[in-house]
Amino acid sequence: MLQATFLKSAASWKQYPEDAGAEVAFAGRSNSGKSSSINAILNRRGLARSSKTPGRTQMLQFFSVGEQRRIVDLPGYGYAAAPLRVRRQWEGMMSDYFRRRGSLRGVFVVVDARRGVGELDLRMLDVCAAAEAPVHLLMNKCDRLKRGVLTETLREAERLLAGTGTAQEFSALRSVGVEEARGVIESWLDA
Repeated sequence: MLQATFLKSAASWKQYPEDAGAEVAFAGRSNSGKSSSINAILNRRGLARSSKTPGRTQMLQFFSVGEQRRIVDLPGYGYAAAPLRVRRQWEGMMSDYFRRRGSLRGVFVVVDARRGVGELDLRMLDVCAAAEAPVHLLMNKCDRLKRGVLTETLREAERLLAGTGTAQEFSALRSVGVEEARGVIESWLDA
């Protein structure tokens, strides 16, 4: 079991923790359930702040999960109501993070299964590929889909990944897929 504690928030690379050890980042659209997914996987209610208002994570949030092991909650992407200046600042933070972090071992991209992998998610997958970071798609909110629709959604996600990553069904609300996701994180952190 991963024991998580809040480490720090960072608005720029100068504020990041030391780039040593291993870390796994979480990315996703602002309303994908990214923070709830982190809380479910780490079994810590309220650790990553979740809100009914999309776009609340505006800085990188670093959580310690052991000696030189971290989880990073990246700002959500695609929140149209944020001013253009703020959206550009977030994009700059994300670009700096992926370019500068040698300790990055992989990225969980959280997708709302009801929407499927969208254009912004595809762009995030491109960013991960450019950073040579393995990807694991969490198809969150799977409990809200019928089995046949979910199966087709997962098949489409795997087709889009084309062997460059993995995908799984997940529900932060119903704790579906939590152990599988935790296993992926631990394997990346231990690699």
